[in-house]
Amino acid sequence: MAEQVATNITWHDGNVTREERHGNLKQKGCTLWMTGLSASGKSTVAVALEQVLIQRGHCAYRLDGDNVRMGLNKNLGFSAEDRAENIRRIGEVAKLFADAGVVTLTSFISPYAADRDAARALHDEAGIPFIEVYVECPLEEAENRDPKGLYKKARAGEIKGFTGIDDPYEAPENAELVLNTAQLSVAESVQKTLDLLEERGLLSPE
Repeated sequence: MAEQVATNITWHDGNVTREERHGNLKQKGCTLWMTGLSASGKSTVAVALEQVLIQRGHCAYRLDGDNVRMGLNKNLGFSAEDRAENIRRIGEVAKLFADAGVVTLTSFISPYAADRDAARALHDEAGIPFIEVYVECPLEEAENRDPKGLYKKARAGEIKGFTGIDDPYEAPENAELVLNTAQLSVAESVQKTLDLLEERGLLSPE
């Protein structure tokens, strides 16, 4: 966990409650944390899910690993330390979006359990729902897909510390939802996620 460096600062509460935000949007904010190997289908499912949620009148926003590294986290590489900071920052951003009442979709490899647990703890402390979604896909299948050619480069030694090849991926042991994208279609994965959101009452203000 990053240490507080700035001094002489005080949290400034507002007058709008979380319940008021939920009532205004007619839904409850939450974070869906999609984790899995590169090419497992995280972004594909998140893109499709976001579209369905918006089409149904819900407020949703997708935070994608590569996209965030082009802006907020453009100064971070892929060392263990930078990966941890990458996930710490996105955990904070996701919490803010969810606090505002947005169904927040994150699609990050987030290979280390400790970093994912820290993001969950951040949400738990704030009383904000955090749903870990393990987008499961065998390494062989992910390599066969390899849409960005990253596995090929990693196997050739052109990328060092690549998750699944020469850097570990710690699969979730207690994810709220597991989507095996080698067996499920994108539509089926989206429906399973929607079902969970509805079961938990997150798509209505009550």
